[in-house]
Parts: sequence; structure tokens; C-alpha cells
Amino acid sequence: MGQITLYLDDSTEALVHQAAQASGMSKSRWVAELIRAHAHDTWPPELRKLAGAFADFPLREEQAAPGDDLPRIGF
Repeated sequence: MGQITLYLDDSTEALVHQAAQASGMSKSRWVAELIRAHAHDTWPPELRKLAGAFADFPLREEQAAPGDDLPRIGF
């Protein structure tokens, strides 16, 4: 099991302590549950539904081809 050290100001630590105590969990478990609830590696369903929702949004294939590069400045 991994371990992590968090540095919290006094008021934030008090909030964590109160919330963990109210939920009947240790502070460590409360923080772990919070991370599980909010750290995702997928897009939320609400955001995924937006794919294709903007009819006038230009697709990559529809964009104009890039022009020639400008001369670069030497160092």
C-alpha cells in the first residue's frame, strides 16, 4: 500500500478532520475516497455527449492547409 504526505494549513486540516469524523472514517480513508470519487482517467458522460454537438465546428480535414514556414531567426 502506498503512502503520501500532505501538508495542509490548519483550517484545511480541521475540515478534513471534521469530515472524516462525521463520515466515520479515518482521515486517510476519507482522503482516499475523495480521490477515488474525483480522479478519473475518462471523460464524464456529460462531456462525451457533446462530441459532434456543434455542427459548425471545423474538423481537422476541413481546415485550410498550413502555409509555408516563415524564415527563422538565428541565435
